[in-house]
Amino acid sequence: MSNARLQLTSEQRALVGTVRELGREKFRGRAMNYLDGTFPWDNLRDLAEIGVLGMSIPEEYGGSNLPVFDTALVIEEVAKSCYATAMALMGEVGVQVRVISTYAPESMKRDILPKVCTGDAMLAVCMTEPHAGTDVPNYRTNTVIKGDRAVVNGVKTLISRADEAEWFVVFSRIDGTPGRDGIGCVLVNRHTPGFEVTARYHTMGGENLAEIRFENVEVPLENVILRQGGFKKLLAAFNTQRCLNPSVSLGLAEGAFEEAIKYVRDRTVFGKAIGDFQGIRWKFAEMYRDIEAGRSLLYRACLTANPFPDPHEAAIAKIFVNEMAIRITSEALQVHGGYGFTDEYPVSRYYRGARYGTLGGGATETLKDLVGRKLLEDFDPVDGFLSTGAF
Repeated sequence: MSNARLQLTSEQRALVGTVRELGREKFRGRAMNYLDGTFPWDNLRDLAEIGVLGMSIPEEYGGSNLPVFDTALVIEEVAKSCYATAMALMGEVGVQVRVISTYAPESMKRDILPKVCTGDAMLAVCMTEPHAGTDVPNYRTNTVIKGDRAVVNGVKTLISRADEAEWFVVFSRIDGTPGRDGIGCVLVNRHTPGFEVTARYHTMGGENLAEIRFENVEVPLENVILRQGGFKKLLAAFNTQRCLNPSVSLGLAEGAFEEAIKYVRDRTVFGKAIGDFQGIRWKFAEMYRDIEAGRSLLYRACLTANPFPDPHEAAIAKIFVNEMAIRITSEALQVHGGYGFTDEYPVSRYYRGARYGTLGGGATETLKDLVGRKLLEDFDPVDGFLSTGAF
């Protein structure tokens, strides 16, 4: 067996260190400002100044073209200080930008991507519909091609950044073709006639989500960047989100853990430091164990990206890390006692934010079914775990 060990490069450490410093000096103090749904524009501008918004964008459009792994490292670090900012950042470096940079025509890449790097163009992805979330083949939003134009009709819901995004990556049926073979993708600018935000929902994590209606939204034909048969390509790109979503969860778990460590070092009960009680020490050992197990699964999944992560590695990492973050943030809150239930301590924000992970980017139950089905089909009883490619 090789003695190789996963270690960050000096460049990766420097990038994470810069983001960590920014988070401690600015983001943490601003975090409470965003609990009412206010968009973290100040934090996004700070990230744009150090080149973070261009992480996923090819160099020819002003970005740095960093791998999924590096992107996940940065999102993880941002989440330690501000959940709302981490979620906003994921919108600029996640599936939306990767779909555009991989499948959009050159003219659109040159128009959109440089603006993403500077923070002048926010992006959003429109997948979920009122009747279907993960069930993409049953989406009803439809784009009809008419000569050199295309017309979009439909409703999307639970959309992030609906009031801030300039461009929307819309998963849509093309020309009414039924089933998964009919799913493609169209880019819609928010200023196009017929685009309307029809409802808004405030989440327990602090974000605002929205419902969007497309009513005879007419776009140039080049905006239809994937036609019938685009389903597999879109889901392949979406595996990026299944690595970046849990990177937020990992950061929240780590942030909550750090806060709990600080708290028990300063707090006493019955004349003793809380950390002197065996039950508390064991709790921290278990929390640390779970965080490190999640980190290993997530980093391994990120490193499979070429250009998109392996779907099953990403699914397994997402399942574990999302559920782990709920446990860790809950335990960290418990360590704080009644203070953990107040907004005076950051741990309550970590707890609220962590609850999103198992819902967005593919529900845990759907991913378990995906993984289980593959194991039953492909697991070789002769080679055992060697057949899975796990090592």
